[in-house]
Amino acid sequence: MSVKVVIADDHEVVRKGLAGLLAGSDVKIVGEAANGDEALKLTKKLKPDVLLLDIRMPGKDGLATLEQVRADAPAVRVVMLSTFDNPTYVARAVAGGAHDYILKGSTRAELINSISGAAAGQQPMKAGELRRVATTMANRIAAPDPDIPLTQRETQVLRHMALGLSNKEIAQSLTISVETVKEHVQNILRKLAVSDRTQAAVWAVRHGLV
Repeated sequence: MSVKVVIADDHEVVRKGLAGLLAGSDVKIVGEAANGDEALKLTKKLKPDVLLLDIRMPGKDGLATLEQVRADAPAVRVVMLSTFDNPTYVARAVAGGAHDYILKGSTRAELINSISGAAAGQQPMKAGELRRVATTMANRIAAPDPDIPLTQRETQVLRHMALGLSNKEIAQSLTISVETVKEHVQNILRKLAVSDRTQAAVWAVRHGLV
C-alpha cells in the first residue's frame, strides 16, 4: 500500500532530489511546498499520511508549522527533515509532536523506513536521534541521586531546559501548564544556586543528565 507524502522545503533542489530518491518506492509524493504556510494549506487539502517537513524555512519555520499541523490535522504524521544533527532541534520536534527526525544526508532506505514507519505509527528509528532525545526527555530517575538536590519532576524539567526548550515547549512535552513549569524552573535555579537557565543547563551537562 502506498504512503501519501507532502514535502515541505524552501529549496527546490532538495524537493526534486527527494522526489528522485523516493521514485519507484511505495512512498508517493502528492504535493510540494516551499514554506510553512504552503505546507499547512496542502496538508489540509490533500490529507497526506505523512508531512516531510524541513526544520529551517523562511517565514513560518518547520517547528511553528509542526505545532499548527498537530492542531489542525492531528491524523497526519510529521517527519522533520534537517541538515542539523542538533539535540535542541530534536527536543523541540519531540515536544511539538513530530513522529521522527531525519537528516538530509540519510540514505534512501533510511528515508523510506522513516516515512513508512511514521505512516504505520511505528516507533521512530532505533538509531535515530529522535529516539535518543525522546528517551532522555521522558526518563524519570527511579531512585533519587544524593548529588542531585531535585525532585524527579524538577530533574525532568532541568533535562528539557538543558536541551534548550522554552517553558511553553516543556509544558507541551510534559503535559503540564506553563505556570507549573515556571514554578519548577524557579525551584531549580534556587536549589542549584544558579542565576539563570544557561548556568542550570551547564550544571545538568556536568552531572550527566543529558
